[in-house]
Amino acid sequence: MNLPMTTSGRKYFARCYYSCFLLFCGFFMTAPAIRAQTADEVVGKYIAALGGREKLNAIQSVYQQGVAVMANGNEVNTKSWKVQGKLYRNEISFGMGSVIVIVTPNGGWISSPRDGGTFKAMTGDQLKNLQWQLDCPGPLVDYTAKGNKVELIGTDTVSGNECYKLKLTFPSGEYVIYSIDKKTGYSLRETRKAGGMMGGGGGGGGRNPNAEFKIEYSDFQKTPDGYIFPNTIVAGGFGAKSSVEKLEVNKPIDVATLSKPSN
Repeated sequence: MNLPMTTSGRKYFARCYYSCFLLFCGFFMTAPAIRAQTADEVVGKYIAALGGREKLNAIQSVYQQGVAVMANGNEVNTKSWKVQGKLYRNEISFGMGSVIVIVTPNGGWISSPRDGGTFKAMTGDQLKNLQWQLDCPGPLVDYTAKGNKVELIGTDTVSGNECYKLKLTFPSGEYVIYSIDKKTGYSLRETRKAGGMMGGGGGGGGRNPNAEFKIEYSDFQKTPDGYIFPNTIVAGGFGAKSSVEKLEVNKPIDVATLSKPSN
């Protein structure tokens, strides 16, 4: 049986209906603003922040030199060379000696104080897992054409900055997780499998091949020729900030000499 609604009841019902209507409209009006980003949109933001695809693809070589002061006062000096598709060489010098990694399209070698500074050839898996270091523009640029896969796996916070987490997987199965700043588009952190950090992929030196290794970046600055790079780098395990002291883009590099496994 339907009972007649009082005047106060009708007013109450009207207020409830109006409130629900406003809430319903407000949701759909704000929905585009809170729409989740896609992986490609985040990649696009990252590429735009660094100057665009054309600018990044113009990078053919990079030389970088830095220094970090450890808690005990010791200095760790780093040098790295990259030549597009031809060479990646990384040297880390500290009190006990140097660790040197060389990667070329056809071979790779590692030297460390543990082996008396003697270069040892990488295994096939080690070389395969480090080939992406030959990519000067970076593996996120034209990632599909390079056979890489990218997925948006969530969010992250780096030094108080909200970030998107992008996981890039190489054909080898190795991966890098990028924490991309939501505001600037810069990559503030890279998380890699520790086994592939310095010629790993096989857990060399007792390192757990499934462990993760983090590198954080900050103080992004533009070079005189318009390229943007971080000037402060913190690599997990070293316990100190590395400051970039010298950076050269597209300067001549002696590939033949630096590709040879000799000190």
